[in-house]
Amino acid sequence: MKEKIETFMEEVTARNAHEPEFLQAVQEVAETVIPYIASTEIYDGKNILIRMVEPERAITFRVPWVDDDGEIHVNRGYRIQMNSAIGPYKGGLRFHPTVNMSILKFLAFEQVFKNSLTTLPMGGGKGGSDFDPKDKSDAEIMRFCHSFMGELCRHIGPNTDIPAGDIGVGSREIGFLFGMYRKIRNEFTGVLTGKGLSWGGSLIRPEATGYGTVYFAASMLATKNDSFKGKIVTISGSGNVAQYAAEKAIQLGGKVVTLSDSSGYIHDKDGITKEKLSYIMQLKNIDRGRISQYTDKYPTAKFVEGKTPWDVPCDIALPCATQNELNGDDAKTLLKNGCICVCEGANMPSTPEAISAFHKEKILFAPGKASNAGGVATSGLEMTQNSLRYNWTREEVDQKLQQIMASIHASCIEYGIDKSGYVDYVKGANIAGFVKVADAMLAQGVV
Repeated sequence: MKEKIETFMEEVTARNAHEPEFLQAVQEVAETVIPYIASTEIYDGKNILIRMVEPERAITFRVPWVDDDGEIHVNRGYRIQMNSAIGPYKGGLRFHPTVNMSILKFLAFEQVFKNSLTTLPMGGGKGGSDFDPKDKSDAEIMRFCHSFMGELCRHIGPNTDIPAGDIGVGSREIGFLFGMYRKIRNEFTGVLTGKGLSWGGSLIRPEATGYGTVYFAASMLATKNDSFKGKIVTISGSGNVAQYAAEKAIQLGGKVVTLSDSSGYIHDKDGITKEKLSYIMQLKNIDRGRISQYTDKYPTAKFVEGKTPWDVPCDIALPCATQNELNGDDAKTLLKNGCICVCEGANMPSTPEAISAFHKEKILFAPGKASNAGGVATSGLEMTQNSLRYNWTREEVDQKLQQIMASIHASCIEYGIDKSGYVDYVKGANIAGFVKVADAMLAQGVV
C-alpha cells in the first residue's frame, strides 16, 4: 500500500512540482483514501483520485486597476474549477499577497471534499488574487473588484460556479463584485454568497464558519461525555471565523483567552468576555485596526509580538487564521500543556507533523474540511433561499447549520472509527467526502 501511495504521489508531483501546499493537501488525502479505494471493488482500477486532483478548469487573468493617485497597477486573478460532479462549483475568493496557483488548488481540492460532506449539491472551486486590500481606500477596493469581476463574470453563474468570500473578501468586497456582475449580465441572481441581507443574503452566514467549528468541537467533546463548559480556549486569528468561533465558545461556557493577527497575539488571562469581543469586532471590522490595540483598552492583557498563541496553556485549541500556522513544535507544546481537543477553523492550519503528534496521543483532532464546513454549508442554504426568493429566520438557519455539522460528524465517525473506539477524523472526513463524489463520477462516465 505504501508503494501505491508513493507511485500516485510521484505522478501528481511530476505534474505539480512547484506547488507545495497543493501537494501537501493531496498527500493527506491519498494516505487515507488510496487504501480505501484498494479495498473497495467499485472504485479500484478506475483512477478516480488521479482524476479528482486534476482541476476541470484553471483560469488565470490580468486585473488592471487605478489607485487614488492615478497610478495603474496590475494584479493576477484566478479561478480554479476543481470538480462539478455533484453540483456547480462552490468556493471562496481570497485577496491576499500570498495567493498563487498552489494555494488556490489546495483550497479548491479541499473544497471538493468539504462540500461533499455537507450533503448539499455543491462541487468544489476556489479563486482570488494576489491583490492586498490592506491599507487600500474603499474607492481603490471598488475599482479593483469591478475590474476583477469584469473578467470573472465570463466563467461563473448561479448554475455554473458560485463564489463566496474568504480572506480579504468580506461584505464590502462581495457588494462591489456583485454590483459589477449584475451590471454586466443584466440579471439579479444568486451568483455570489455572503451577500447583504437586503439583497439576497442569509442570516447566520457571517457567523457560520466560526459557529460550525465550535458545533463540531462540541460534538467531538460529547463523545467523551465532555463539553466547552469551564474549558480554557485558545483561538488564532481575529477575522470573521475567529470572532464567531470565540462568540459561540463563550456562549457554550468556554473561557477564550487568545486571539491573533499577522503581528502577534493577545493573551487575556481573565478571559475575552462578550463585551470585550464586541470591542474586537469594532476594532477589526470597522476601524480596521491591529489586535495589539486590545491592550490599550484592556491593559491587564498582554500582547506577544510575532508569535502564534499555541504556547498558552489550554484545553481546546481552535486554529482559525491560515494554512500551516500550527507546526509540530506547537503541537508538542499544546499536548504538554494538557490540550485535549484541536478543531480547525481555518483551511489546513496544522502541518503534517502536528497532525501526526495529535494522532499519536489520540486527542480529539478535526481537519478543516470537516470542522469548518459550516461556512460553505450556509452558503448552500443561501443559494437555496435565493432560488426560492425566500428568507428563513435566524433560528431556522442556525438549526439547519447544527444539523449539517452533526451529520458531518456522524459521517466522520462512520468511516474513521477503529477497533479501539478512537476516531481518526482526518480519515473519516476524507473517505466520507470521497465516496459521494466518486459515486457521481462513476455514474457520469469518463468526462
